[in-house]
Amino acid sequence: MRIITFEDVRDIYIKLAQRGVAFSLSKFTLNKTKRTKSSFNTVGFESSNWWIIPEVKQRWNELITGSKVTTYEEYVSKNYFQGYPSLKMVSIGSGVCSHELILAELNPHWEITCVDFSEVLLAKAQEMANERQFKNIRFISRNIHEFEFPDHSFDVVFFHQSLHHFKELDDFVKKHVVNKLKSTGYLMMNEYVGVNRLQYPKEQIKAINKCLSLVPKTYRQLYKTNLVKKSYYGSGLLRMIMADPSECVESENILPVIHKHFEPVFEKSFGGNLLMPVLKDVSHHFINARVDQEKQLILNRLFEFEDQYLTKQPSDFVFGIYKKRVSSDID
Repeated sequence: MRIITFEDVRDIYIKLAQRGVAFSLSKFTLNKTKRTKSSFNTVGFESSNWWIIPEVKQRWNELITGSKVTTYEEYVSKNYFQGYPSLKMVSIGSGVCSHELILAELNPHWEITCVDFSEVLLAKAQEMANERQFKNIRFISRNIHEFEFPDHSFDVVFFHQSLHHFKELDDFVKKHVVNKLKSTGYLMMNEYVGVNRLQYPKEQIKAINKCLSLVPKTYRQLYKTNLVKKSYYGSGLLRMIMADPSECVESENILPVIHKHFEPVFEKSFGGNLLMPVLKDVSHHFINARVDQEKQLILNRLFEFEDQYLTKQPSDFVFGIYKKRVSSDID
């Protein structure tokens, strides 16, 4: 386990350059909730992470839905939950609700409730819902641990990159997912399920650096700095806890806990083991890859390298739909 690494020192400098002194100072508090909130309360922050690259999103689509142009929201809306004249869904840790708003638009008969502790993000989500005149989505700004829905009240509980922020997962899933679902209910999630606190094993870091070497130096200049990304060293535990005490706190237990209480209906892996750390803070070089043949070829090489890696290693990211086990109502 790594306590502190060169990656941490570099990341502090990068955060100062990208987000300013005020953001960095927000991490120097003993209040864990405040440190976590400071990571999520910014609306419209410009980053250079892998999710900003259109080809990466197309890769996710293809690995999950089988088509580069079909998102998981579109796929689910077309292929699942068709027998419901109305459907009640709660999204826990919804943030700015970008995916929930898409589902609300695609499924006017759904009743969607979004719960998040960030008033700032939910206010932005409410604004977007008002602009689009959505009547089937509502927003609740509360800590889920301090807010109770009636038991057996939802058809679907949804997590989009939020479940990995919760600890004591077995108890959490029982209380806030299993107990809140109807007997015929489903869990739907798009999640990081890799190692806790991003403490990648040595072999994964070695593969990350081999993958990084496929990127020419020109495209390894770090966002808003003059630094060049020569190597990836892995995150130290101290910085992970200081930056966000909830980040990947028990992520490697997600799939075992889910499979304990739910039967997989649809489960697809979409990698990220190498691409996420390789493209972190250099993704801005590739947002126009579709009109730049050299950049497109680089991305293709990175995708192929990760595909080869995934033939022998489990994926760090999974999308899935899971049916509540009958026995879970008895537990």
